[in-house]
Amino acid sequence: MSEEILINVTPRETRVAVVENGMLQEVCVERARRLGIVGNIYKGRVCRVLPGMQAAFVDIGLERAAFLHASDVVSRTVDDPDAENLHTEDAIAKLLYEGQDVLVQVIKDPLGTKGARLTTQITIPSRYLVFMAKVRSIGVSQKIEDEAERDRLKAIIQESLPDDKNGGYIVRTAAEGVSRDALLADMVFLRKLWDSIHNRHADAAPNSIIYEDLPLPQRVMRDLLDADVEKVRIDSRESYQRIIQFVEQYIPELPAQVEYYPGERPIFDLYGVDDEIQKALERKVQLKSGGYLIIDQTEAMTTIDVNTGGYVGHRNLEETIFKTNLEAAQAIARQLRLRNLGGIIIVDFIDMMQEEHKRQVLRALEKSLDKDHAKSHISEVSSLGLVQMTRKRTRESLEHILCEPCTTCGGRSVLKTAETVCYELFREILREARQYDAQQLLVLASQEVVDLFLDEESDSLAELEAFIGKPIKFQVEALYTQEQYDVVPL
Repeated sequence: MSEEILINVTPRETRVAVVENGMLQEVCVERARRLGIVGNIYKGRVCRVLPGMQAAFVDIGLERAAFLHASDVVSRTVDDPDAENLHTEDAIAKLLYEGQDVLVQVIKDPLGTKGARLTTQITIPSRYLVFMAKVRSIGVSQKIEDEAERDRLKAIIQESLPDDKNGGYIVRTAAEGVSRDALLADMVFLRKLWDSIHNRHADAAPNSIIYEDLPLPQRVMRDLLDADVEKVRIDSRESYQRIIQFVEQYIPELPAQVEYYPGERPIFDLYGVDDEIQKALERKVQLKSGGYLIIDQTEAMTTIDVNTGGYVGHRNLEETIFKTNLEAAQAIARQLRLRNLGGIIIVDFIDMMQEEHKRQVLRALEKSLDKDHAKSHISEVSSLGLVQMTRKRTRESLEHILCEPCTTCGGRSVLKTAETVCYELFREILREARQYDAQQLLVLASQEVVDLFLDEESDSLAELEAFIGKPIKFQVEALYTQEQYDVVPL
């Protein structure tokens, strides 16, 4: 499989596209005015403790106070290397108090009206390892499946853990097959970084940042590069030089070729990335067979509906449905990555009668999600034919970054019909006529509503004028939406 990473840098915005076999799979966007803060470490001050919610609000210097749940508060060091639950279940009031200074890390960006989500379990990633400041344990990425390799990696870390200091490590997928020296170098780097963070925390003022994660291009090099990536292309000479320095220092064995792209044609145009981003903002996703998906993103969850559309198949109905669902499973996995959809996701596949078909569709969805860097969990097909799944959400979705609620419809995604507005106006005209002693009434409305009044509703309008005893005049306002209107007594 051929995989390339394209990096487009402008003074106000950085965009990263992951392209596999010529098709866009993932997009990351970071803007200078709204930099992501996941991974940043702050010296926060507890401003409110809520025992009923088992949570606290912490001021870290942002516009909104951040949220810290009791399950994300670590009150002791866990020495058991095999411990699964690293968090205490103590009451929040025993763990935190108002006015307390705490070292916290952001695990979720502010999303919508919600503040950032915090944890006191500080983790710092490098190329091969993740350092866990308050947990003395060792873990290995589940994506490293070879047991002998897992044991080798774990043994290297275990032998090198200092006896006099707390802190544990998670071995990342990128560490598979790397040398002992490379792992030890990462351990030394992370330990020095943690010591500097710890020292800065002691002297820092409350509500201040202690450690800031890498810029997006370097973060991509650290987190997304693997053996499948053949090439990294960057269209900014300055960013290219910084990335080359980063690579030489931290990833000298990098298999991918990092290139500076000087072409006049925008780098994203080479693979039609901007067109794919535009499609990723639409509700409807067309499948090659003629079927399609409808994706609706709400605050509570994301729903995905699968339809056969124009696909009629060649054999029978069950086979047509099965093939549509198989194609949809692959398309859904791509859309989840491309749109960065997270939280609860409900997929309404077309109802299948055969259990084997259901199992194959689920397996196809799971397999297609293997390349996804975000952790996901898929349930079985329910009795209603729905697949419930979750996908870890840390940053805002593509739609939330690039779009805002429609001011015309108020975020409802629908507008009242001209007929509905027309009948609302009938009622408003009656109210105005009774309330004001006017000679006549002037109605200001959109072209569609005025046309309806003067055409199909002209008889009703004449009856209304006779009933109130006053003439009604109309004026088209070009800037009014279909739902806007005013009734002015003259």
